[in-house]
Amino acid sequence: MIQRTLEDRVEMLEETVAALVTRRDTVRQKGDWRSTIGMFAGDSVIPQIQEEGRQIREAERAAAQQDPQP
Repeated sequence: MIQRTLEDRVEMLEETVAALVTRRDTVRQKGDWRSTIGMFAGDSVIPQIQEEGRQIREAERAAAQQDPQP
């Protein structure tokens, strides 16, 4: 096994941390929820989707209120 000097080990760690930070920042930018704001603006099907979602939530809420508590 090759022994590394402390300086070599620290340099390798610094490079690894720099790569991880860069990757984290890239992933954060791609997956940031704020990038979805306005994504469906003007889409004519969105009001229908929202209404159907509301109906599902209301039905689930009513069903939960009718279930006896354990």
